[in-house]
Amino acid sequence: MKRLIPLTLPLTAALALTLTTVSPAWAEPKNTAVLQGLDKVTAQVSTFEVAIDQPIDFGALRIRVRHCDKTPPEEKPEAAAFVEIDELRPGQDQKVLFTGWMFASSPGLNAVEHAVYDVWVLDCVDRGLPEEGEQPADAQ
Repeated sequence: MKRLIPLTLPLTAALALTLTTVSPAWAEPKNTAVLQGLDKVTAQVSTFEVAIDQPIDFGALRIRVRHCDKTPPEEKPEAAAFVEIDELRPGQDQKVLFTGWMFASSPGLNAVEHAVYDVWVLDCVDRGLPEEGEQPADAQ
């Protein structure tokens, strides 16, 4: 027991010094995710923006972003979004395809497994939200 005490004091001091001198990278929450989708049948790539908690349809998929974070400019670039993707099937209930985090730096890490569509995160941004009673530009 006596041999451990001299070793633990320098290790504890080194850990305390490290924790006080290294600042963690904090991601900033954003209100819109920029996603990209591929229709494998037509080979068409589409880029679209999804506001937090506002579902959009991409082909037979319904996509909802629950949270989107982006690191500040002085940190290593990274955008991460918590995404829920359901398959819309006529005359049947929606089928959950994906629920989880997607990272812009690793699009293949959490991939959507679908025969026709691929979806991945590109970025997280802040967009001005329409005023109450005002329609978004794409709804006109």
